[in-house]
Amino acid sequence: MDEVPPILVVEDEPLIRLVLTEALNDGGYTVLEAENGPAALELIDGLEQLRGLVTDVRMGPGSNGWEVAQHAREKFAGLAVIYVTGDSMAEWTANGVPLSIALQKPFASAELVTALANLLVAQQTTPPPA
Repeated sequence: MDEVPPILVVEDEPLIRLVLTEALNDGGYTVLEAENGPAALELIDGLEQLRGLVTDVRMGPGSNGWEVAQHAREKFAGLAVIYVTGDSMAEWTANGVPLSIALQKPFASAELVTALANLLVAQQTTPPPA
């Protein structure tokens, strides 16, 4: 049986990263973690498959979540992308990749799992962007 590709969580706050990872693990997903944009880019470059990305937007020095998602989508067309942000919701329509979702912090863990499940279903029924 083939292994299901993982979900990558990118969050610079360790406690928030833990909560996101636990929520996704509890939802049945295999999760990889990165603590910032540069670490996420390096991880993405080394992966052969990726099912989804959950990323903070502002993560200190280096690449931000907008850039991480764009890079991931270049390698994995149609990738499910969820932005989690405390202050960047207004920028999502201008900077977010197509067919992504943004969640305003704080949010319930169930919202994250549901948003990801919805994107993954849409991913199976929608051709990847050209």
